[in-house]
Amino acid sequence: MYDFCINGGGMVGAALALGLAQQQFKVAVIEPYLPAPFNAEKGPDLRVSAISEASVTLLKALGAWEHIAAMRVKPYTGLSVWDDPAHRTDFTAQSIDMPQLGFFVENRLLQLGCHHALKQFDNVELITGQTVQDIQLTNTAKVSLSNGRTIEASWLVGADGANSQVRKAAGIGTTGWQYAQQAMGITIKMENAVEPVTWQQFTSSGPKAFLPMFDNFASLVWYDSPDELKRIKSLKASQLESEILKTFPDELTRNGNRFSVIDKAIFPLTRSHANHYVKGCCALVGDAAHTINPLAGQGVNLGFKDVEAFLSVSSNLKTNSTANDLLTDGAFSQRLISNYEKPRKRDNLVMMTAMDGFYTLFSNDVAPIKWIRNQLLSVAQRIEPAKQEVLKYAIGLR
Repeated sequence: MYDFCINGGGMVGAALALGLAQQQFKVAVIEPYLPAPFNAEKGPDLRVSAISEASVTLLKALGAWEHIAAMRVKPYTGLSVWDDPAHRTDFTAQSIDMPQLGFFVENRLLQLGCHHALKQFDNVELITGQTVQDIQLTNTAKVSLSNGRTIEASWLVGADGANSQVRKAAGIGTTGWQYAQQAMGITIKMENAVEPVTWQQFTSSGPKAFLPMFDNFASLVWYDSPDELKRIKSLKASQLESEILKTFPDELTRNGNRFSVIDKAIFPLTRSHANHYVKGCCALVGDAAHTINPLAGQGVNLGFKDVEAFLSVSSNLKTNSTANDLLTDGAFSQRLISNYEKPRKRDNLVMMTAMDGFYTLFSNDVAPIKWIRNQLLSVAQRIEPAKQEVLKYAIGLR
């Protein structure tokens, strides 16, 4: 019997498996679909995350970051936010004595790096090519796979995304909604090098964001109504480039820089929060527990914070021949609720609420609200200590 069975070997699930393996637990990870191998000759994937310094610290401790960085990452040193260009806030790594604010990394490479690090552990089994057919929960968990095999574990962890099978099997409900807008990710290739600065302009139709990537590639994020994005997605590359030039700020083509469209895709925007992160012998991490508006790029960073909190609880267990007994005696469950679920649920709710408030404030063209947000940006730009504290919180240093 395994100590932990993790359903989902994506970025967060694989990171948790690494930490539990380091703590000498016996772990099974179920991941039906392995990511495609890294190919340096290919351009970037559409799914990209802004990885905070706090997340990098965790990934280094887990032994995954060296493998991720050996593929490709893009550090960024600045972040700019504005509505009206006259009211702009610029954040810099230099202002808080950091070499960078974080890194832009393709999700697939984060997953590959964690999987590579897992290979050194003989107490972890990565089960691929199989899907979960049934989950039976008593004081332990039994997971039936599509090949007829049954996995039994003291604890079942759902790291299986927003439509989590584990969450449903445990009878854990959620609250949330789908936002009226959607987001289109667009991969572009710039003609000339750009500064390692990410920026976001807020407009009445939704934010427009720029994420610099390696080798002059970049990712654009275009928020708009589903109908408008559907129309835009149907355009030919040359037509889409013209639409981007009309819609995105001049910052994109500063100093005459040109670009070409490489790829594009539309993503729905949802907010979802599990009513419990721990129930019976089940626990939830990452998107299985919470999904958030990607406005500030906090999604996977919140998942990595879940991993860190979970591991701080499991590290207090003595990993010896009685590990299964210690995991199922009820005390571990209570510690998870007190020291994992409660603080993480609170912090995630704060971030969700803040992002919704930010989104509402900056996607509203009512004159008084527009005046208020421009004043806030102007004040934020002038008050350096406050700006530094906001920045430290955003990159996980607070």
